[in-house]
Amino acid sequence: MAILWGAMWCMVALLVLYFFVVVTGPSVWDRLLAINLIAFKVTIIIVLFASIYDSAFLLDAAIIYTLSGFIGTIFIALFFSKKEKKKIQKQDKKKEKKSIWRVY
Repeated sequence: MAILWGAMWCMVALLVLYFFVVVTGPSVWDRLLAINLIAFKVTIIIVLFASIYDSAFLLDAAIIYTLSGFIGTIFIALFFSKKEKKKIQKQDKKKEKKSIWRVY
């Protein structure tokens, strides 16, 4: 039982580190990865609680939380990838307008 509580506190310590990465991450993709890891660690904590308290209901909640975290990460990644593509296209148009020599 003490091993499970120790593992849970280790996961909580990792959560604090991942929150730090979310706040100060160097790029959007690093922050997205940290959010995904936070969701995964919360799932592990829920599973540890379920094993400590012998509750099958918590396992169902962990599965639902994992699926929603995965789907949320996919949608956020798609949003930022589309946003990044538009940004690159705008930069290409600006370069095209600035160039003196145009190829027709």
